[in-house]
Amino acid sequence: MNSKYIKIMEEIKLRLAGGSLIAGSKLPSVRQLSEYFSCSKNTVIKAYEELEKEHLIYSVPKSGYYVVNEFLKATEEIEVIDFLSAGPDKNVMPYVEFQHCMNQAIDQYKEDLFTYSDQQGLYSLRVQVVKYLQDLQVFTQPERLVVVSGSQQALHLLVSMPFPNGKNNILIEQPTYFGFIESINMHQATAFGIELSMDGIDLDRLEYIFRNNDIKFFYMIPRFHNPLGHCYTNSEKKKIVELAEKYDVYIVEDDILGDLDPNPKSDPLFSFDPSGRVIYIKSFSKVFLPGLRIGAVVLPELMINNFLRYKFSSDFNSSALSQGALEIYLKSGMFNSHLKKVKEVYRNKMQILQEACEDLLPANTSFSKPSSGFYLSISLPENVTAKQVVHMLNEQHIYVDDASRMFLPEYKKENLIRLSISQVNECQIKLGVERLAHCIALIDSRKNKMTPNQFLHI
Repeated sequence: MNSKYIKIMEEIKLRLAGGSLIAGSKLPSVRQLSEYFSCSKNTVIKAYEELEKEHLIYSVPKSGYYVVNEFLKATEEIEVIDFLSAGPDKNVMPYVEFQHCMNQAIDQYKEDLFTYSDQQGLYSLRVQVVKYLQDLQVFTQPERLVVVSGSQQALHLLVSMPFPNGKNNILIEQPTYFGFIESINMHQATAFGIELSMDGIDLDRLEYIFRNNDIKFFYMIPRFHNPLGHCYTNSEKKKIVELAEKYDVYIVEDDILGDLDPNPKSDPLFSFDPSGRVIYIKSFSKVFLPGLRIGAVVLPELMINNFLRYKFSSDFNSSALSQGALEIYLKSGMFNSHLKKVKEVYRNKMQILQEACEDLLPANTSFSKPSSGFYLSISLPENVTAKQVVHMLNEQHIYVDDASRMFLPEYKKENLIRLSISQVNECQIKLGVERLAHCIALIDSRKNKMTPNQFLHI
């Protein structure tokens, strides 16, 4: 038989679900409920305490108990196959563990929460991030590291600020991360492109661009590229750094998914850089919690003060609470344990996706073959556009990404789609690819049979 306090909890939950109690509602007093349920006040207090632990209510001293939020009413769920979302897998996120770190951070850093903290980032966090980066073959000091509000902020600031080489233009891989293209467009910066495939880039072409186009920096995603999934070899990275040094070009290395690399001998460009030529960016959004909005950038010493000036104009400093919680999470060793788990999850998903593509996609398509990471791209037949595939799949609640937004106008391809394995369930991958393959074949066959006039009206 249920204890009385459980019955009280169930009654309140029913009212929350039914909508008679909404966010901010004041709950009956302890005395009122003890009389209503014919129980002691201690029983009511225990029920309220348990509801507080579930974050359904909160107490205000000398006032009473109030509802935090009402239950969302259940709706009929539609099965979705999500190859579009690029946040981390929700099923492996360490919510409970990190909640402990947040609570501890509130106690440990309560004074910092109500003042402006170190603009460069909490020193204690920078120490922990430097230790963590050593496992990625990035060896630096806390003084060269700046905590940012996610890697996107660092990229946005680097586009806008002057560099010591006095140059103005930016070079990007084609395709590349669309958020960086957006930053270029927002600042009306001049950008050049260099074509990237799973075979890499043309290093002779790279040298020509470095020599002739006043390049401020070359933005690269060297491991598990977005959207291709490509990884550079160590020899290619070394050669690129040598060319950057020769022509006074900086490199911005976006190593957002470097943690997932199963190859222990794969090094970042930063490790081949003896002179501070490489600016290294690390985010925790993809393998941890995107809402944390914490990233780090390792800068040459002569750029730090200027970078901090630009950051000051953006947000002054990043969240002290998020920084404190991440420091505790890193220091405790919980992050390394979490990382081992997610590396296995994403590698398994990528293997399943590649096997499904190999078995099911039409012969006139091709796809990239990354060893891990989030992204795999598919090149569609010439007469099939990504836009059409996306539209047809959306009607079946299957979501993929049209990669045309990841190109500069002069490089744009309309027949490339990106699949992300981060939030799709393993059991849905094969079914999703099967429906994708059917969609491609259907559009392809329709177009081969249509007149030009009919084709225009698809």
